[in-house]
Amino acid sequence: MIKPCEFHLRGGRAGVLLIHGLTGTPTEMRYVGNCLQRAGFSVLGVQLAGHCGDTGDLLATGWRDWAASVAAAADRLREDVDHLFVAGLSMGALLALKLAIDRPAQVDGLGLYGTTFFHDGWATPAIGRLAFLLPLVTPLGIGRHRVFAEAEPYGIKDERIRQRVVGAMLAGASEEAGLAGFPWPALAQFQRLSTRVRGRLGRVRAPCFVAHSAHDDIASLRNVRLIERGVRGPVKTLLLHDSYHLVTIDRERSKVIDGTIAFFRDIVAQREASWSRHAPLALAK
Repeated sequence: MIKPCEFHLRGGRAGVLLIHGLTGTPTEMRYVGNCLQRAGFSVLGVQLAGHCGDTGDLLATGWRDWAASVAAAADRLREDVDHLFVAGLSMGALLALKLAIDRPAQVDGLGLYGTTFFHDGWATPAIGRLAFLLPLVTPLGIGRHRVFAEAEPYGIKDERIRQRVVGAMLAGASEEAGLAGFPWPALAQFQRLSTRVRGRLGRVRAPCFVAHSAHDDIASLRNVRLIERGVRGPVKTLLLHDSYHLVTIDRERSKVIDGTIAFFRDIVAQREASWSRHAPLALAK
């Protein structure tokens, strides 16, 4: 069943599952989805559990619920396509990697945008860099009502886009722009997910297209190096120089989309060529 903020765009037999970030919404992936559909892909933009509502909705969920949302959405999309690709932004990239770890036979390729294992970008305040401690203190009830507030430049370099997104976010339109900050317990859940995925990167064999800003204000290039060194599958990296963290909506979103389309199309072509080579053998049997 499609959730209120999700979108499902019908296309061809190659499908792309799009995953938004922590406290975000499918809207931050919608432009990418529209372009992928025009390029012939079927697209499903998933709404993670606890998102598109208020802080209480988010705090009622954890990383296992978010991963379950992705797995259920992948099952729905897989029914309609022959090739399944998964692309995620920020924490969504971690969830994409997790699906590839858990289901290596299902995931044909990954798009990893602004991948965030660590909040260590140039605009992250010192307290944000200590978020790895949250899984130790939040079970004690410490910080349950504390929020790590987002601040300028909010992951967006383009001022016009930033004003529109931040205006909606601060106005409380969570279904459109997400929440205005990261509750500490949700960040603790993010840290648990990050630790789990980092420890299993060697199980990722799907080809990875990595798009990341060289000036990411939230997640430094250290996060890219983890992918390049950690996964077993081939990696193609696109470094951007006129964007910040939210590369799916910022100034160079077209480069991200064009790179994704070309990368996924190459995989489809290779897989279908392989099927063609083996088809005569199957018929002969």
